[in-house]
Amino acid sequence: MYGANLSNILSAHTFAVLDILAWIPYGVAHFALPVICSVFLFVFAAPGTLPVWAKAFGYMNILGVTIQLIFPCTPPWYEKLHGLEPAHYGMPGSPAGLARLDALFGVDMYTTSFTTAPVPFGAFPSLHGADAVLEALFMQYCFPRFRPFFVAYVVWIAWSTMYLNHHYAIDLVGGGTIAAVTYYIARSRWLPRPQLDKTTRWEYEYVEKGDRPRGMVDDLEGGNGASSGYGLGLLQRRGDSDEWTLGSSSSFDSMSRGDTLCGSSSSSPGILSPTTPDHDDHHDLWMQHSSTRVSPRERDRESESSRTSR
Repeated sequence: MYGANLSNILSAHTFAVLDILAWIPYGVAHFALPVICSVFLFVFAAPGTLPVWAKAFGYMNILGVTIQLIFPCTPPWYEKLHGLEPAHYGMPGSPAGLARLDALFGVDMYTTSFTTAPVPFGAFPSLHGADAVLEALFMQYCFPRFRPFFVAYVVWIAWSTMYLNHHYAIDLVGGGTIAAVTYYIARSRWLPRPQLDKTTRWEYEYVEKGDRPRGMVDDLEGGNGASSGYGLGLLQRRGDSDEWTLGSSSSFDSMSRGDTLCGSSSSSPGILSPTTPDHDDHHDLWMQHSSTRVSPRERDRESESSRTSR
């Protein structure tokens, strides 16, 4: 049920080449990829993606460590060394398969640190698996053409954790689950949408955040008026001295579907400025549309005023 057989099968035969292949994602990429992903998301993703990624990564790891402390679970190496004997926090941990890397490289990278670890039984959920899944989900969202590589990395690190006897399959499922939940919450509410025709963040003229609300019908698209309205960010105040501003034609079209346009100051790179000269026609379109949206009460007042003037 928790993957003991799978872990035992994958770790039954060990070779130096496999040890190195397992060490690369488990001992190197796991610590380097959060920084690498942050750099790529800042430069090549939509503006505002990096803060969402950082908060999602931080809160997910806090949740994972909390679960490990409240619900301690032993990794596969404990079962191999101690069977089903009761465990206690005073007993030493183990580097398991990573000890072979220390012997291979002739250094003490893992043996001492894992043996003296204060929390030797934090196997569930696997934060190696959780971090990999969260990284893959964010990266495939922003760079969908490279999705196979991100999926391959998740499979790679999942294999390495079981090959090195540090996690059962259920630990990886638990880590992947909290990563997926964290990602979908972030995407539905705060994650900026990528525009695949843009290469860097400085090419963005506007930013749309979150998923499109369902059931939103706007009058501009011939809706029946049951639910209409502009996105909350369509008209935004840019400051005390700035005027109300309207996004570009593409943002105007997307806003008619209920999206939120996120503005910024005119000095911010990659965001539409309120003084962009080629937006006069869009302002005219807005004024024309606004003039047609007259409430019944206003029409009654106009009719009464017309009869009085006669």
